[in-house]
Amino acid sequence: MKRFALKVKIALALAVIATFVTASAFARAGKQDFTLHNQTGVEIHSLYVSPHSADDWEEDILGKDTLASGESIKITFDDRDKHVHWDLKVTDKDGNALEWYDLNLV
Repeated sequence: MKRFALKVKIALALAVIATFVTASAFARAGKQDFTLHNQTGVEIHSLYVSPHSADDWEEDILGKDTLASGESIKITFDDRDKHVHWDLKVTDKDGNALEWYDLNLV
């Protein structure tokens, strides 16, 4: 679990950095768009991104899919969504979860 936690924290840090360097190709893309790179060494089974002000997690972005180590996923937001601060949660196949709060994605 400690290995998973450290690798996911590193991957998230890289993803947050990617937020600031990834240019969007879509006219209606939100300023919050980012690419999450899974460099954890473990498969991510669920991924939640919710406004920091929300009481509950929104839907699992991956749905029935998973994000293998070494793969990436583009997270996009509607340009009308003006939230700046977001929470992020990932879980592995055993249900171990890591959560980050109040991430500034703009």
